[in-house]
Amino acid sequence: MKPTLLVLAAGMGSRYGGLKQIDPMGPSGETILDYSVFDAIRAGFGKVVFIIRPDFEKDFRERIAAKFAGRIEVGFAFQTI
Repeated sequence: MKPTLLVLAAGMGSRYGGLKQIDPMGPSGETILDYSVFDAIRAGFGKVVFIIRPDFEKDFRERIAAKFAGRIEVGFAFQTI
């Protein structure tokens, strides 16, 4: 059984002014989470689970999960507090 990476990504980004977790920042538009998932794949992880707010789900599915389909299993858990 391969390990699972748990990523805490439910922050509002109120000081930043947006969803810094999925905003492009790398030379080719990579996000901070792209780097985390890429490193997890290279390290042998079999799954990544993002802890997010329910209202972030659509953006995370479109901008993060879709990039890694077929390379690593992606799941979501929701923080509602």
